Amino acid sequence: MQALSSDRPARAALFASLIDDAAVFPPRAAGLADAVREHAEHRRGPHAPLIGPLLVPVAAATEAAFLLARTPGSPVSLIARPGAPVDGIPEAVARLTQAGVDVVGVELGWFEKWRDIDIQGRRLALEVGRFDDPSARAEVLADIRRGAQAAGPATVAESGGPVVAKFRTGATPTWAWPDEAELAGFLRAAVDAGVSLKLTGGLHHLVRAEHDGEPQHGLLNVLVAVHRAIAGDPASALAAVLAERDRSALVRTVAALDPDQVRAVRDVFVSYGCCDVRDPIGELVDVGLVAG
Repeated sequence: MQALSSDRPARAALFASLIDDAAVFPPRAAGLADAVREHAEHRRGPHAPLIGPLLVPVAAATEAAFLLARTPGSPVSLIARPGAPVDGIPEAVARLTQAGVDVVGVELGWFEKWRDIDIQGRRLALEVGRFDDPSARAEVLADIRRGAQAAGPATVAESGGPVVAKFRTGATPTWAWPDEAELAGFLRAAVDAGVSLKLTGGLHHLVRAEHDGEPQHGLLNVLVAVHRAIAGDPASALAAVLAERDRSALVRTVAALDPDQVRAVRDVFVSYGCCDVRDPIGELVDVGLVAG
């Protein structure tokens, strides 16, 4: 853990296993063999404590089992994007497990019969879409909360519950970028529902900005917004936090979180997927939140 800032133990807990390795997904879209090799290198590197599992598409489970059997110590989460077939998930979990791979989670789009998918006690992230009616979103989040309560304590080491909500923060060809108000509304709703959450897509940098002409949310903005949501701030105030572009102010706020506040933030904000984990880690080093 020496790679995390040692002057504030809370910082180590704040960033521990926060960044899931989504190298095989766009926009990077690395080949699976390259992603497996690089993930193993990350796990041997100085910033290994910050890195979560390698995210692997369900459809690539056979290839992943072959590659990962040669690369012990690389946990994975299996990903089925919303609308993708889910019938093959139990078989994919079994195939990887038989190859000696540590499958720590499964991610898929929320649908009414999600409980029928047997993931054998692993953490489940259910991606939540957009809702014109806030009450419909609230019911989906309540359903996820009920599922988490029924599943009991998480069987994985990270913070958060055994079933979490997932939300996409980056744009895709079929998903417009959610602005500050929309993301704030989701964070407020998730905290109100008592649901832990995972984010995916677009969180490559620490601070809200435009990159390559496209808007992107900032990781520090999200951490502070989750902290303020736990404290009870309304969605409008969370949106202002998500719009903040003063890097120094965000760094000061994050650095000042005490151990109880850090624990509360990570109980809500479990992790997020990033297609190149080196981007946010490098920036965390640059601002002094993580040791180089």
